[in-house]
Amino acid sequence: MSASEDLLRELAPQVLGAVVRRYGHFDLAEDAVQEALLAAATQWPRDGVPDDPRAWLVTVAARRLTDLLRAEQARRRREDTVAARALPDDWLSPPADRPAPASDDTLVLLFMCCHPSLSPPSQLALTLRAVGGLTTAEIARAFMVSEATMTRRITRAKQRVKDSGVPFRLPGAAERAQRTGAVLHVLYLIFNEGYASTSGPDLHRAELAAEAIRLARMVHRLLPDDPEAAGLLALMLLTDARRPARTGRDGALVPMAEQDRTLWNAAFIAEGVELVTNALSRGAPGPYQLQAAIAALHDEAPTAEETDWPQITALYELLMRGTDNPMIALNHAVAVAMARGPGAGLDLLDGLAGDDRLSGDHRLYAVRAHLLEMSGDDEGARAAYKEAAERAMSLPQQRYLHARAARLESDVPDGDPDPA
Repeated sequence: MSASEDLLRELAPQVLGAVVRRYGHFDLAEDAVQEALLAAATQWPRDGVPDDPRAWLVTVAARRLTDLLRAEQARRRREDTVAARALPDDWLSPPADRPAPASDDTLVLLFMCCHPSLSPPSQLALTLRAVGGLTTAEIARAFMVSEATMTRRITRAKQRVKDSGVPFRLPGAAERAQRTGAVLHVLYLIFNEGYASTSGPDLHRAELAAEAIRLARMVHRLLPDDPEAAGLLALMLLTDARRPARTGRDGALVPMAEQDRTLWNAAFIAEGVELVTNALSRGAPGPYQLQAAIAALHDEAPTAEETDWPQITALYELLMRGTDNPMIALNHAVAVAMARGPGAGLDLLDGLAGDDRLSGDHRLYAVRAHLLEMSGDDEGARAAYKEAAERAMSLPQQRYLHARAARLESDVPDGDPDPA
């Protein structure tokens, strides 16, 4: 991805937030911003990046929004509608290209997309689209639905936000509390897509993970007494700390057990451990705190062999009491295999095989392959690696899984059940 594309990715939610704050009309504003981004992608490589790229994008988007509103008014052809709908040029509020206020427009946009008039799936989908910058296809994969279904869901969500007439501002304390769960879940999904891309040529998308961390920091500052907000930020930091070692010089995936731990981000680990330690002291832990505690145990182990797998297993069992998330169950099976032997992990996988949410996911087959390899069943492991590779949509994951199968064919010993 070029520097110009990186900049556009970073600016997109800020520009959308500024335009919605200034003019309203969330649904049309997103269309206008997308056209401004397209114009920038075409013009900036040729003419150079403007001195103030955010203001440039806001200006172009505002002009396009004016055109869209006028077109909508013309289609309706009813003077009462025309009179009731103010055009951007008629507004007297502060200019949209004024420097962003202390309360980042992106954070306001984040809470706006989690408006209670939307169902939880719609909140997540709309925020991933408007704030995270994910494509509809990427969001559809995250929700395990078709792209057409997700397109309809996002369209309906934008219309509901428009119809609600919600003002563009941070909600009050009581309303914030109602939306916080959805906001944290959205950031969790954005980070996951950035840390481990579901498709495409790259193992991770650093700009998405960085944006999720930035927004999680803002939410934590806004809600300093919320232990789950702290837990989510800790989870992101402790996970992202391993990113520098996840790929080799050739871009190939490096399993956690084989990573050079000196490359891990020590500052992120220290901050994450402090955050989760403080959060866990406040009472019954929530799912983000528990996942952060698991990540901390991985990060604090001096070597892979010294990982405290029994403690990790116990934490996954606590997590499973409050959720039926199949990925939590799959990770629990890995932890059990490492703590009690591959046979125990394979028994748990047999129970997960009938879960429709996992049956088509490459990770189920990849874990089975690793555990079969640990148990000495090279033939079964090789077949499972190949099956996992055929189902994986990420090219680095495909290459990694094919390489594991090839090593078994050439009888090269190698084993690690956790390719995280």
